[in-house]
Formats: sequence, C-alpha cells, structure tokens
Amino acid sequence: MARDEQLKVFWKEVEDKISSDFGGGERLDLDAIIYLIGVQEYGKPKKNFKKDEKINLMHIAICRLLEPFGYYTFDFIDNEGWPHYTVIEKLPNLKAGEQSVLIKEAIIQYFQEKNYI
Repeated sequence: MARDEQLKVFWKEVEDKISSDFGGGERLDLDAIIYLIGVQEYGKPKKNFKKDEKINLMHIAICRLLEPFGYYTFDFIDNEGWPHYTVIEKLPNLKAGEQSVLIKEAIIQYFQEKNYI
C-alpha cells in the first residue's frame, strides 16, 4: 500500500474512533483532535478551560506530537500542572497540505503508541 493510502486508512481509523468516543454523534475535525490530545497531556480533562487555556492545550498537543520527530523536547511541568517543552529544531516551512500530513502522521503515531488504534 502506498504511503498516502496508508495515511488515509489510518487517519480514517483515528477520526472514526475519536469521533465515536468523544464526538457525541458529530465528526471531530483535526483541531478538535489536537485539542483532545492537549487535554490528555495536561491530565485534567474535567476542568472548564478559558479561551487562552484552550490555545495552550493545543500548543501542548503540537509539542507532544512533534517531540518524536525531534522538533521539541519535554522540559518540565509547572506548579499549575502545565507541561512545558523546549524547541530543539525549528519547524521547516511547509505548505498547508504538508503541515496537515505531518500532524496527521504524528497523531497516528501518538495513538498507536497509546494502543488506542
């Protein structure tokens, strides 16, 4: 199976499972999945988050997702429980479609590591 086809198959599996488990009957998009990963990594899923905290959760998710690719490394958890990451390598300039492929690959890898898919 070609790499692009394999990515589509795995991505559909992620979308289907996440939407079924957390979507309340709706299909979750990429941003919603990233947000959920941020909540998971923060470890406090029942808290109501403010707008700036939601942005921070998405940032945490991106850092965690791209850590295995060598772009970030985990640094510490602050007194409020927020994970912090350090930039190891600046992200390359990617077109929107290339960014989407990279993040989808990272999400698939994340959920495979967690034995979710």
